[in-house]
Amino acid sequence: METASLGYVLIFGLVAVALLFDFMNGLHDAANSIATVVSTRVLSPKVAVAWAAFFNFIAFAVFGLHVANTLGTGIIEANAIDPRVILGALVGAIAWNAITWAWGLPSSSSHALIGGLVGAGVAKAGFGVIVYSGLGKTALGIVLSPLLGFALAQLIAVAVAWANRNSTPFAVDRRFRVLQLVSAGAYSLGHGGNDAQKTMGIIAVLLYSQGMLGGEFHVPFWVVISCQLAMALGTLMGGWRIVHTMGSRITHLKPIQGFCAETGGAVTLYLATAFGVPVSTTHTITGAIIGVGAARRAAAVRWRIAQRIVLAWVVTLPAAGVMGALVYELATLF
Repeated sequence: METASLGYVLIFGLVAVALLFDFMNGLHDAANSIATVVSTRVLSPKVAVAWAAFFNFIAFAVFGLHVANTLGTGIIEANAIDPRVILGALVGAIAWNAITWAWGLPSSSSHALIGGLVGAGVAKAGFGVIVYSGLGKTALGIVLSPLLGFALAQLIAVAVAWANRNSTPFAVDRRFRVLQLVSAGAYSLGHGGNDAQKTMGIIAVLLYSQGMLGGEFHVPFWVVISCQLAMALGTLMGGWRIVHTMGSRITHLKPIQGFCAETGGAVTLYLATAFGVPVSTTHTITGAIIGVGAARRAAAVRWRIAQRIVLAWVVTLPAAGVMGALVYELATLF
């Protein structure tokens, strides 16, 4: 009886750590949702984070749980999961998020979590536990999501510029200040739909590994609501160091460019979520912002800053993987 009680305490503690990660995901990725709308001064920072948090939260009512299923059973074999693996994945991801947040780099919380999960899983049972089809789909998303965001945002920017060619700059600015409210909400909806589901999948597979889901993998509704709420609260706390990088240091944005970047990013996220691909919202919006800047002229993009961000992307998976493996090994000592 005492052993069972300790087991429940451990599970409860890991669920709490997962929700902490989700909260930090919202904090870390708040910039993805609000950088453009803040940098264009359409909304004040406080109003912008409230706007983004609202759409982050309601995303569960719009999207299915395809991404949660991919994270739960499509990266590491579910029968290889145990509390130590989950602990390694979460702590590895949180540690990497904290490091990149301190540096002001918009790295991917999503891929930090995936890297931590793979690292801890491999530390436990070797490379045979990796579901290569799911990991491959995720790796493809790493490459395609910023490229698709770049291409769509650039295409939208060209189309919008042509459609408004006879309008005065004042009229265009006024029009897109209103439209950017819509695009910012749409992007935040996509962010909540794709990112919160990753933590849902982690919690669900933990419960499944402990026989707490009735023998069939699914995501309980309380897990869905808890994850959406944790992410929304994290977004409310903001992430101002990263907002500065995303909103002003890559390229200067006006409302019309902010609208194009957010719309291109939102479409990319909706497609990825529909296909169950856990892409990085950071990669997506950064690619879209660069695409909008390059649509004006290549010199409008501060490529040195973009290169630092890309370097953080490349390092994230292996760095979080190493951290996840180390945490797993330390956990086995206790």
